[in-house]
Amino acid sequence: MVSEGGPERPAAVTHPDLAALVSVQLRSGDGPIPAALERGEPVDSADLLREERWPAYRAMALDSGVRSSVTIPFRRSGLTVTLSLYSFRPGALEDAPHGPARALGDLAVTCLVRDRSYRAALTELDQLGAALRTRPVVDQACGIVMHVLGCDADAAFGVLRRVSQTTQRKLSDVASAVADTRGRGLERELVSLSD
Repeated sequence: MVSEGGPERPAAVTHPDLAALVSVQLRSGDGPIPAALERGEPVDSADLLREERWPAYRAMALDSGVRSSVTIPFRRSGLTVTLSLYSFRPGALEDAPHGPARALGDLAVTCLVRDRSYRAALTELDQLGAALRTRPVVDQACGIVMHVLGCDADAAFGVLRRVSQTTQRKLSDVASAVADTRGRGLERELVSLSD
């Protein structure tokens, strides 16, 4: 299960019966997964038949034939991944937090963090590309406003930004309108906005 601190917690299971075990824990807020998220360390139950914690989870697990479980949390960069293992035999998962399950969980959280960073970088790249494509028209509009108002570049950009904010239009759209008209007919409006 993946948690980023919000209400959404996507989970993947390897057997249909296990989905209900995850769901009952998330609905009730009680069970090994919520406990591992809260503590930040592995939570296990060596024998659910003798377990007194988590009554709803325990009943459903035993009904599914699960006798022991362990949930291991992995935290990195604001992301928490929990890996839960289940066994039909009691005491079968004692070493799970230290063996291959640990390596699998580390790999999963590392990949998810890298994927999130990659997606953020792609979004930033798209935004930078859009800014670079609109920059020439913004510069052209600034030049027109500078000519009409006899001001410097910072003041001209400030006027364009105020028009954008007051009309709730993108700066690039405002700049395109100014550049398309070459400032004709906008003199009075630009002068009033420069005050």
